[in-house]
Amino acid sequence: QVQLVESGGGLVQAGGSLRLSCAGSGLPFSNYVMGWFRQAHGKEREFVAAINGSGDRTSYADSVQGRFIISRDNAKSTVYLQMNSLKPEDTAVYYCAADTRIRRWTTTRYDYWGQGTQVTVSS
Repeated sequence: QVQLVESGGGLVQAGGSLRLSCAGSGLPFSNYVMGWFRQAHGKEREFVAAINGSGDRTSYADSVQGRFIISRDNAKSTVYLQMNSLKPEDTAVYYCAADTRIRRWTTTRYDYWGQGTQVTVSS
């Protein structure tokens, strides 16, 4: 049974930083593209960042480029999202997702999803 468990969310002031983690189990982690998405209240889920299985290719949404960094540790079956210079508009529930065959990383068509972790940025 595949499980993705996010952690690291919380309340932070604007300009601060948080690091999210997503631990995977029940899957050959290094074979999976891992993505981070977020969903603000009343809005659609949107792409944030993604990384390929070996960790040498990444993609970011324009809104987080230069502020967020995605990385992974396959030995720990964990993907991270380092979030810096946070803004109130970054407030959302953040989800990690996993897929072996997805080509368009920005879509929500990943096979597996975590339960989400809340990030709240106060002004």
